[in-house]
Amino acid sequence: MNKESTIQPRRILASYTEDTIRVYQAYNAVIAEEAVRLGTFGCHFSMKRMTWIKPSFLWMMYRCGWAEKDDNQSHVLAIDIRREGFEQILQNAVLSSYHEAVYGTQEQWQERRARASVVCQWDPDRDNWGNPLPRRAIQLGLKNEIVEQYVRDWIVSVTDITPQVRAWKQRLDAGETQIPELPAEREYPVSEQLQKHLGME
Repeated sequence: MNKESTIQPRRILASYTEDTIRVYQAYNAVIAEEAVRLGTFGCHFSMKRMTWIKPSFLWMMYRCGWAEKDDNQSHVLAIDIRREGFEQILQNAVLSSYHEAVYGTQEQWQERRARASVVCQWDPDRDNWGNPLPRRAIQLGLKNEIVEQYVRDWIVSVTDITPQVRAWKQRLDAGETQIPELPAEREYPVSEQLQKHLGME
């Protein structure tokens, strides 16, 4: 059986250790360079806006066009955050669209969505060339107090991987079909309760 076929449509695939999980974000040069220098986001990062984190490297590449889409996504950051913080993010998440098995009625979902500090969205994951895969990748939108905790308490390190990203893109454009150095991701363990909460069942 193909390894990929054993992965359910909604599972969190990520690079992680016992203590941290890696998420990706893309920003302009000013925000990115400041974040690398400080080891977290600084004054050029807006605490008032929703910020999206993505554990899937290839979904981030699809979203930012391998750092070539526009100036506001010209720098790709690999951000290692504490797993306890990531767990809090998941626990506070509300799905971006109505899911009857999770919320019962649409009114209940709308109420929770209006108050949510985290929005969970499942989008088709992508291959090296941006084609959709038969599984979903999670992205998490943070706002309000969760953004402050993310910036202040949960970020362990920030690495600008833009040069590497662009080098990999050049190899893909040159016709390479496999790049073993791309980030290795594996299924992130999620409790049964959280699976139901995130619409993974």
